[in-house]
Amino acid sequence: MIPSPDDQNYDLIAHLSDYLDRGENPPEEFLNTAPENRIAYDALTRFRTMAQDILAGDVTAEPARDDSWVTRILTNIHRESRAGRSIPVSHPSPKAALSLTEGAVRGLIRSAGDSVAGTFIGSCTLQGDVTVPGSEVTVNVEASVFWGERMPQTAQRLRDAITTSLLHHTELNIKAVNVTITDVHLRRNATPGD
Repeated sequence: MIPSPDDQNYDLIAHLSDYLDRGENPPEEFLNTAPENRIAYDALTRFRTMAQDILAGDVTAEPARDDSWVTRILTNIHRESRAGRSIPVSHPSPKAALSLTEGAVRGLIRSAGDSVAGTFIGSCTLQGDVTVPGSEVTVNVEASVFWGERMPQTAQRLRDAITTSLLHHTELNIKAVNVTITDVHLRRNATPGD
């Protein structure tokens, strides 16, 4: 049964997590019902893959660990997958009115950032009036890194990956991509020198 987002008790992340916990993929029909379903599923899948090493490692490292960062990231994935503002896309025909959703752009940012080795995105926001073509937009990203990653170089790799993705897939006028490293995590299978 495909849940209705209009249901007051509906929780997209919990619904998707149920499938992943069982080792299953949600039905394509569900993923294609709304863009936020696919965006949230892709982000949740990437996060769970990267977090496995951290969570399993933290069990033995700290008896009283703080997992609030997991809750924050899951909440951000859910919030950021929603459509948000419409971002106009140019077209040669004056009769065409094309747009991207802000949620789709945040999905691009999260995907680009998560592709940088040793990192994953905690949250991302677009600051500026994305609804007006040519307006300057600042991208603010919070990220986690693994212990041993050189933070200045990692932040620059994140900026580069996000900027490249946005320039390739959108017409946004990117003023800046600000990266804040908010968490550092140990790898479960860390070896000396990691």
